[in-house]
Amino acid sequence: MAKAQTKDHEIVSIYPFTDEETDQMMTHSSECVLMWATKDGWPVGVTHAFVWHDGKIWLTFSNHRHRAAAIRRDSRVSVNVSSAGYPKGAPEGLPTGAITFKGTGEFLDDDETKEWFYRALAKKVSPDSKEGEEAFYSLLSSPLRTILAVTPVKRIMYNGGLAERHMAGTVDEKELGERLSGDRERMNAERAKRGLPPR
Repeated sequence: MAKAQTKDHEIVSIYPFTDEETDQMMTHSSECVLMWATKDGWPVGVTHAFVWHDGKIWLTFSNHRHRAAAIRRDSRVSVNVSSAGYPKGAPEGLPTGAITFKGTGEFLDDDETKEWFYRALAKKVSPDSKEGEEAFYSLLSSPLRTILAVTPVKRIMYNGGLAERHMAGTVDEKELGERLSGDRERMNAERAKRGLPPR
């Protein structure tokens, strides 16, 4: 077992999710925040319902939204998903914490993609009501709407359950992730500026 962490609470990169935990969070969380940069460099984010499919994050909005033009100009985006987005009645034991995905966005407007995605999103939004599913599906079917598929290139993860168990000293050392540069070089450089010893 790993020694309980009591003083190094600034070190958080050692708490990743497994691929299975990532799939669980992405499948069950009901919303994400899509982030992009405006023409003048401002970061902006909007909350969306989404579908996790084939390792990509799928969401939709109207073509006339500013985000559509911005992402077509620069396809680099980020998407944040957290366990706070689990709906009422979600299964117990799901992973807690958050993931930010850095990725690239691709727009799709073909009928085949619209059909499967709109149906999948409608079922996710209204899992217990066929009537609600059909109502949402009909709302999605608009000629102004487009679909954005985000392909992740990097994950920034914080596994809250793993961190909690580490604090309690009940984690196997093999479960911890690699200490990334932010918690090695950058943190110790900041500590040195403040006259603090390295960790």
